[in-house]
Amino acid sequence: RGLCGGVAWRAGAMEAAELRVGFVGAGRMAGGLARGLLRAGKVPPSSILASAPSDKNLDAWRESGCRTTHCNLEVLQECTLVFLATKPHILPGVLQEIRPAVGPHHIVVSLAAGVTLQTLQRLLPARTKVLRLMPNLPCVVQAGAMVFARGSGAGDGEAALLKSLLSSCGLCEEVPESYINIHTGLSGSGVAYVYLFAEALAEGAVKMGMPGGLASRIAAQTLLGAAKMMLETDEHPAKLRGDVCTPGGTTIHALHELEKGALRATVMNAVEVATNRACDMAKD
Repeated sequence: RGLCGGVAWRAGAMEAAELRVGFVGAGRMAGGLARGLLRAGKVPPSSILASAPSDKNLDAWRESGCRTTHCNLEVLQECTLVFLATKPHILPGVLQEIRPAVGPHHIVVSLAAGVTLQTLQRLLPARTKVLRLMPNLPCVVQAGAMVFARGSGAGDGEAALLKSLLSSCGLCEEVPESYINIHTGLSGSGVAYVYLFAEALAEGAVKMGMPGGLASRIAAQTLLGAAKMMLETDEHPAKLRGDVCTPGGTTIHALHELEKGALRATVMNAVEVATNRACDMAKD
């Protein structure tokens, strides 16, 4: 078997059934993406190869039927679509290691926060098909929000392939690279804002006499239902919020309290500072 790993091209896109997918780095996010591909039947487990320095993270991959290795170069030799899922500070060294094995048939997708397409293209061979992907933690349960941007060597076929594969892990949108740091502030970090809000919702119910476990389940389902309505109705959240309010009712009284606490401005500020921090990390 050659470097191409038996990959077929059709009208600029690969046939997923023959695609070999590699992960350099086998942590939680890489595992979440792989589980999404497997659950959706996009790629068989025998076509996924993951590398990591130790066995600590690889056991779960083996249990899923995926192949594993301690050799990053083996991933490049065996696979055509390669996700770089290492910590950002480790990535430059990994790129130096794998550079000799990267060929024109490879599609390289970086998950490293703060590492720009310009940096990736500088550290990889000229005209490498490279894309930058920013997932978020709910990819682990196939409910993620992901954005990606393509480098100068990646075309419509590579973008379409990535979007098709990752739709199994949640929402996946192609964006200009300048949006990636905003996505980090909105969705990457935003998951934590939602957990804080869910915790506060549940604690409010506990204060009023509801058991904690039940309150947490209802808070989670409330968030899930509200999010689903936003996605499925395509209505502006202000319209949906207005639909819940009745004159003189419970909701408008509660919303007044949230406005007094500057919830809206505080959340907007949180997105802003997280975005700015992501921009600063890219300069470090």
